[in-house]
Amino acid sequence: MIKLTEYKSYADAQAQFSTGRLWELFDGDRQQLNIAHECIDRHVDGERTAVVVAQASGEDETLSFRQIAEDSSRFAHYLADRGVKAGDRVAVMLEPSRAFYMAIFGTMKLGAIAVPLFTLFGPDGVRLRIDDCLPRLLVTNGEKASLVPPKPGLEVVVADQSFIAGLERFAPHFTPATRADDLAIFQYTSGTTREMPEAVKHTHRSIVTLMVAALYGTGLRPGDRFICPSSPAWGHGLWHGTLAPLALGITIGAYAGKFDAERLLRALQDHRFTNLSAAATHYRMMRNSGAAPRYRYALEKLSFTGEPVDDETASFVESTFGAPLCSMYGTTEIGVILAAYPGAPDFAVKRGSLGKPVPGCRVEVQDPSGKPCPPGVTGEIKVWRRNAWLPTKDLGRTDEDGYFYHGGRADDVIISAGWTMSAVEIEDAILKHPDVREAAAIGVPDPLRGQIVKAFVVSARAGDEAFIREIQDLVRSRLSQHEYPRLVAFAPELPKTPAGKVNRKVLRAREQGAATEAA
Repeated sequence: MIKLTEYKSYADAQAQFSTGRLWELFDGDRQQLNIAHECIDRHVDGERTAVVVAQASGEDETLSFRQIAEDSSRFAHYLADRGVKAGDRVAVMLEPSRAFYMAIFGTMKLGAIAVPLFTLFGPDGVRLRIDDCLPRLLVTNGEKASLVPPKPGLEVVVADQSFIAGLERFAPHFTPATRADDLAIFQYTSGTTREMPEAVKHTHRSIVTLMVAALYGTGLRPGDRFICPSSPAWGHGLWHGTLAPLALGITIGAYAGKFDAERLLRALQDHRFTNLSAAATHYRMMRNSGAAPRYRYALEKLSFTGEPVDDETASFVESTFGAPLCSMYGTTEIGVILAAYPGAPDFAVKRGSLGKPVPGCRVEVQDPSGKPCPPGVTGEIKVWRRNAWLPTKDLGRTDEDGYFYHGGRADDVIISAGWTMSAVEIEDAILKHPDVREAAAIGVPDPLRGQIVKAFVVSARAGDEAFIREIQDLVRSRLSQHEYPRLVAFAPELPKTPAGKVNRKVLRAREQGAATEAA
């Protein structure tokens, strides 16, 4: 029987796909399914490599499917011995490492719920999340353990080498008994500690629907060597970067520690990765590092998500790696709904577009009344789910060929003197200036126009009046005469969300605070 993983073309994706055929990729069924078994245990074959962790320090950690299977089984027995039961939460605040994969997969083997936490959270960020999910255990390292506030009923486990060695007393085999609809993972989206998003609750069945993004968003196929440098605390790094490829038996690369673009470039060369999926920020940092020409690559498929990629970075990626950069669009809550089908020989990748809907998915750009917008007209991107149109809270448009384009978050629209402008498009234009490394645009109050555009720019060049005029003239020439930043501020860095996206909300709050103080 031909499986969906054996088809590579866009035409076959449309003709051959069905939700039912996704189940053919797994051992489990609609009643019994376990993510840890699907991702790890069923791929134990000799000492085949599962994960290569590129550490910021310069070293690599290589883990086989067998080692992770045995480690996670012992950890599942350990949890049971500690009285942890199915449905209990186990928080894991670790960088990619032997201990991380042991804890995440061992928790799910037992039937408990894994809760990955970002390692750069401060005490407030940790406290808010453990107050929300109420874990029985929190697994971390010695450095981070001191950041965990004491809480009745919470045990903090330091997963160091002595702890792992102590697990040898438990059996290296554990047979999961979870149902497909049992909860497996609580995933927090990237937000601030003051406005913590609610956890998205995933069942073991989620690994099946995830294959849509795997096949058509990142273009995963057996035989790939896949790497994603995003933190597995977030959806991109965990679901697309870890669980999806491992479920297909693919060797993956992960990144641990403070991100360094050249360290990633060296890992791409040393381990001959063929498929890379990263955040837009990662690609920009690789471009800005100037180190790319020093290495050789085997990449065939490239994808990104999180925020748009500017044209200069897209050109750098294609000329450096020899393949087009393909968008993958979605959210933690709704999954991936638009993709550019990396690796599909018959899909023309349009630079700047989000691609087209993944198979089996209805997506529209709609006006405020809920009617479809004609090509070229901006509206809100919506997806058809459970017999209703679900808003994404993102703006977008389509072209005559059915490709979708991002127009920014609904709250990132700037209206000045009756003109509607996109912060994303303005930023993309600013980033075309050779001296600009990063840029963000927001609307600030203006007594005459209601709002005007203010741009924040990161550059090694001094921010003088001449530089400001160059930026303004560039945006005018690329967009419209009225569509340019009337105010330009230079900053050493831009605020980011934990997932690495530019945080315009923080910039707006700062401007509002400054205006209030001045008043």
